[in-house]
Amino acid sequence: MKRLLQGRMPGVPRIGLEVVDVRDVATLHLRAMIAPAAAGERFLGTGEFMWMREIAAALRARLGDAAAGVPTRQLPDVAVRLAAVVDRSLRPIMPGLGRRNRHRTEKAHRILGWQPRPAADVVVDCARSLLEHKIV
Repeated sequence: MKRLLQGRMPGVPRIGLEVVDVRDVATLHLRAMIAPAAAGERFLGTGEFMWMREIAAALRARLGDAAAGVPTRQLPDVAVRLAAVVDRSLRPIMPGLGRRNRHRTEKAHRILGWQPRPAADVVVDCARSLLEHKIV
């Protein structure tokens, strides 16, 4: 997120994330602790999937000038792989290029009534927090 907001990237790699707010995860934990039906059960707390390009577009659309430098161009996988040869910080994302992971949270919805915030709201809230605390 920090690199995106600082505009230090020529584009975004074709990677995606299941975006969830820590406040929603905390709510899930609380509900799991107090709901009798949750005894002995396990719950996944993930949010909706967003490609990095969609995250960048949400930041640009909703943060105005603060996100003016956020790149929305998607980089070809081959360019990201070549860049990773020189920039070691890119290496951990290589297995995720083009991969769309999705985990099911219906059990948490059904048993606990849990509903995470929309992913775009979470991304923008996170960015606003980074900006307000002068991390970016």
